[in-house]
Amino acid sequence: MYLGIEDPFNVGIAGVILLLVLIFAGVRVVYAASIVGLLGLVEIIGWDAGAAMVGTIPHSKVVSYPLSVLPMFILIGFLAYHAGITQQLFDAARKWLGWLPGGLAVATVMATAGFAAVSGASTATAAVFSRVAIPEMLKYGYDRKIAAGVVAAAGTLATLIPPSAILVIYAIIVEESVGALLLAGFLPGLVSALIYVGIIIVAVKVRPELGPSMRGYAWRDRLRSLPGVLPVISVVTIVISAVYLGWATPTESGALGAFVVFLMALWRGTKWRTLRDALMETAKLTVMIFSLIWGVLIFVRFLGFSGLPEAFTTFITTLDVPPLAILIGILLGYTILGMFMDAIGMLLLTLPVVHPAIIALGYDGIWFGIIVVKMAEVCLITPPIGLNCFVVNGVRPDIPLGDVFRGVALFFIADVITIGVLIAFPEIVTWLPRLVMVT
Repeated sequence: MYLGIEDPFNVGIAGVILLLVLIFAGVRVVYAASIVGLLGLVEIIGWDAGAAMVGTIPHSKVVSYPLSVLPMFILIGFLAYHAGITQQLFDAARKWLGWLPGGLAVATVMATAGFAAVSGASTATAAVFSRVAIPEMLKYGYDRKIAAGVVAAAGTLATLIPPSAILVIYAIIVEESVGALLLAGFLPGLVSALIYVGIIIVAVKVRPELGPSMRGYAWRDRLRSLPGVLPVISVVTIVISAVYLGWATPTESGALGAFVVFLMALWRGTKWRTLRDALMETAKLTVMIFSLIWGVLIFVRFLGFSGLPEAFTTFITTLDVPPLAILIGILLGYTILGMFMDAIGMLLLTLPVVHPAIIALGYDGIWFGIIVVKMAEVCLITPPIGLNCFVVNGVRPDIPLGDVFRGVALFFIADVITIGVLIAFPEIVTWLPRLVMVT
């Protein structure tokens, strides 16, 4: 022993405390998790074995086939943006939904949901619609807080609606089916978008100055806007049907979807320089996510040797309280933790400990995946981190960050309602995956 701590469980406790100290001190999750994981493994099993194990993790995860789906999904989103699909989606949504109370905000939510179906990155979605939707809403007299808030909040739909990078990461960590999780996220994502729409309409009914309605468009104009939606429909159909019917793996369906969007970009006359930019952005984001996964998995391996996950599971299952109360307590813990950590890092660090306990309580692993990813969405709009809010402010510095956070407060309420609905009606999550398993 190097630190004089005899019990591996105590080493695990010390490691968790050290990790939290490093994160709160501003050290990036990937470095903090790697350092603590290495020190913990060395303390428990010695330098030779611990260092050798740490050295093998990056390679073993690089060659993991399920992980290869991530760059495919990320590429779909960047190609769709550079091909101009985003603007056409928003124009179509505006012509069909602009007449509703808060119609432009409603159109933003539905267009964002559509774009989320071809993009697995919420920050990228928020950045895109900050450029597309916010100028239109401000032009028509929308309150800038609601304009910024709806973009920041609606951007989180990309973490739930497939293809979703976070759902893939969840599946890899807890060893659930990637295909089942992608199918499970479809209906909850739609429910979340509709609840956003409902709360916008109610808010504008109460305070009309938040978002004036637009004039209605003629049916001829609406029908002419539909071809702009076809690229998204085609990609969604390919990805979902491939996984649903079983004729392609999630990675293969993602690659096919990326190829279809690539052909659309060429057909629209997208320049090679633009395509190169999409590939570079995909590479950068993929490397960032992979590095984060490697670093955290070193820490996860250390936790396994410490026995901390098993001890936590035993503690949770012996509590004399209803499982629902424990679930709510865990979700509240995610809410607090999400104020200080990014969504992916938070899930990577907590799931190895939390997931076994949830399964031991009798909850479905696929269902919990959707719930916890929805909680990750909430963390993207809550201060002080609120990454999507910072993205919106970065693209639109004329809207103060405080206004962005005030604007998302309404959608935080909507997210709480959505989580309550998914807990009360778990069939919304489990119906589609079970249908595929039955067929």
